[in-house]
Amino acid sequence: MKLNRRALLQLSAASVTLGAFSLPALAQIDELVIAYNVTLPSWDPTTGPSAVNPTIQGIYQSVFDQFILQQPDLKPAPGLLTEWGWNEDYSQIWMVVREGVKWHDGSDFTAEDVAWSLARVADPATGSPIQFVWGTLENHRVEGNRVIADVKQFDPTIFKWMYFLTGYVLPKAYYEKVGAEGFEAAPIGTGPYMVEKFERNAFVRLKANEAYWGGAPEFKTVTIKFVTDAAARVAEIESGNSHVTLEMPYEEYDRLKGSMNGVATPISDIGMIFLNDIDVMLDPNVRKAAVHAIDKQAIIDRLLSGYGVKIDTLETPEYEAYDPSITVDYSPEKAVELLAASGYSTDSPVKFKIQTTRGFKPKDYEMIQAIVGLWRRVGIEAEIEVYEIAKHYELRAADQLAPAAFYNWGNSVGDPTTGTGFAMFGPSPHSVWDGQDLIDMINPLWGEKEEAKRIAGWKAVDRFIAEEALVIPLLQYVQPILSAKGVVVVPHASGALLPHLMKRG
Repeated sequence: MKLNRRALLQLSAASVTLGAFSLPALAQIDELVIAYNVTLPSWDPTTGPSAVNPTIQGIYQSVFDQFILQQPDLKPAPGLLTEWGWNEDYSQIWMVVREGVKWHDGSDFTAEDVAWSLARVADPATGSPIQFVWGTLENHRVEGNRVIADVKQFDPTIFKWMYFLTGYVLPKAYYEKVGAEGFEAAPIGTGPYMVEKFERNAFVRLKANEAYWGGAPEFKTVTIKFVTDAAARVAEIESGNSHVTLEMPYEEYDRLKGSMNGVATPISDIGMIFLNDIDVMLDPNVRKAAVHAIDKQAIIDRLLSGYGVKIDTLETPEYEAYDPSITVDYSPEKAVELLAASGYSTDSPVKFKIQTTRGFKPKDYEMIQAIVGLWRRVGIEAEIEVYEIAKHYELRAADQLAPAAFYNWGNSVGDPTTGTGFAMFGPSPHSVWDGQDLIDMINPLWGEKEEAKRIAGWKAVDRFIAEEALVIPLLQYVQPILSAKGVVVVPHASGALLPHLMKRG
């Protein structure tokens, strides 16, 4: 018996009578169906707001390869580039390009594609949200199967970006032939899957790339359904309409993990609240009170069933600049004192808006509800506004977020530059805090060549941010994934759900 989508629907309807007899059939899945927690706005993984959405990267990495491969434990490995490095005086970078790779249309992948891809995202006209990183290189050129570029401005993280957001290789000849619109309509990459069908806001069907340089994936057809509601994703996996899903409420994960395969591991994402330097957030007493009033551990224990790690900076224990000595205590008494110093109390509360997604991450809305309740006890009255994650990116890029806005920040390379740096550096399109004192602290660190000094500098920045309450870090996420008994999921610490790593159970 081979199960297609129609057969799965029939199977779920008959599950009461079939019972355990349905499980062996799942090993014969021909079309793997994944209920995903976000839609895909664009097929270009290098430009526009969606390119910096960490949650979409799993889809992008199914179709496109990055310059450098990132393994499930976040360590880099040879990918389309087999070797890379700087010359002796850091005035150039060099890369050796893998040979024998094919694009999905059967054409040869070459070093020209690598050089063109790097030059393209370095051009401000392209619209890459990370142009200010890629623009540190210039004069990209090909010598055999090597690519060389001159360093216009030293960036110690440049090779880390080659397996991070926007770090994808696109097909030069094909893209120049079809243009941006043509590529959006029919994208091709060198990745483990090819796009077979795409219905915006509904699903994408992927077909295995049998010629993939890393080995053909086990599941030959994968349908990724865009199911943004968490309860609907639970229904998908429980009914058998989908074989894999992620980011469900933890109580649902605990309920279902015994009857199917479940894995919950810490990932590089953190939950945080952006503070915009507008209105009442210009008052340090308000900001500090807002931080001291939040019982982070209680929220993790009660709302997330203990699945989470409390943090007080934008660094997790796995990040390079993590400093456990930087802590901010839970003290509603201190919050009351701070607010009183600025003339606020429970009878005369300070008021502002806080924005959040609902169902994008487990208990995101409920966490903000709990925080708003804790704030109310000390003299903070916050109005909750719910929006889609795409709206968050739009508002953040325009520096128009509310005074407070919940977000999950992905930093799968674990470097402080790509965490604290971009989230808090005023000129960054990903930051809404524009304080000049913080800008002046961060500026020298972008090009610091002495690694120990660079990391120490970022730790000092993290301490200053914590002391001044310029952002509210909440927790490191633990990602829950459920799959049918016939599917074994290999979790990736970046949070990317990668179907080519999935195996038959």
